[in-house]
Amino acid sequence: MNIYTQADSNTRKTWFLITGFLVFVIAVGWLFSQALQSDAILYVAVFLSIAMSFSSYWFSDKIVLSMAHARPIEKKDNPELYRLVENLCITAGLPVPKIYIIDEAQLNAFATGRDKNHAVIAVTQGLLARLNKTELEGVLAHELSHIGNKDMLLGTVVVILAGIVALLANFFLRISFFGGRGRNSDDNRAGALLMVLGLVAAILAPIAATLIKLAISRKREFLADASGALLTRYPEGLASALEKISDDVIPMKVANTASAHLYIDSPFNEKQGQNWFVKLFQTHPPIEERIRALKDMQV
Repeated sequence: MNIYTQADSNTRKTWFLITGFLVFVIAVGWLFSQALQSDAILYVAVFLSIAMSFSSYWFSDKIVLSMAHARPIEKKDNPELYRLVENLCITAGLPVPKIYIIDEAQLNAFATGRDKNHAVIAVTQGLLARLNKTELEGVLAHELSHIGNKDMLLGTVVVILAGIVALLANFFLRISFFGGRGRNSDDNRAGALLMVLGLVAAILAPIAATLIKLAISRKREFLADASGALLTRYPEGLASALEKISDDVIPMKVANTASAHLYIDSPFNEKQGQNWFVKLFQTHPPIEERIRALKDMQV
């Protein structure tokens, strides 16, 4: 499999997951509305989740940069870093994003922003100090690929969908346990069955939504790896960087679960377990799998 087919394959898988997520949200909403005989629940939940997600998306870069304690730099502060980013942006056909530094020794980086014209790349001091030029270029290409692939927009769509499910479940449980009733009477067996199914779905649906969201996040990491390798024409550079990142045991003081999925690897230095159940709840695919995929690519 070459780089082009790898990227195409990951794109198809990601949109398959997105489509499945949409169907899942509609199914959950339909079940809740049938159980409570109230379509208004679905409409209100959709409106609130979109409103909250829109505000989060619009200010996402400022929020994440503040959480990471990142500081902006100019070209004169690190000319070599800027040259690498500028050259990659020319190749990718992207505007040069703002560059931030995180004063942490851990090897890590992330990209954020609502679109390519308002994008930001942040790298840690440890990454700059301990990677060579080709490795650093591989990491930067990975992050620029997130920008070029519109992962910020896609991530927002997924957050909106997951938010809808969570709000639906919350509304359903509140109405069910605090006097809300549908038009079906208590002795109506069909209504009782729907209510039981609704309660089960209200408990399990947010978990399922989270699993789908994490699965999409992991797929986007594979796609960014493939796109980044295509950008540099040297997948070994990113593979070597990921090997160093995998061996890094330095903790990140500003690690936060809300932004962990943005980084090139989890800032919590999680052990990459081989158990399938553990993998379901990881924000990133195991680095060993990413390195193997990169090494199998043909330029």
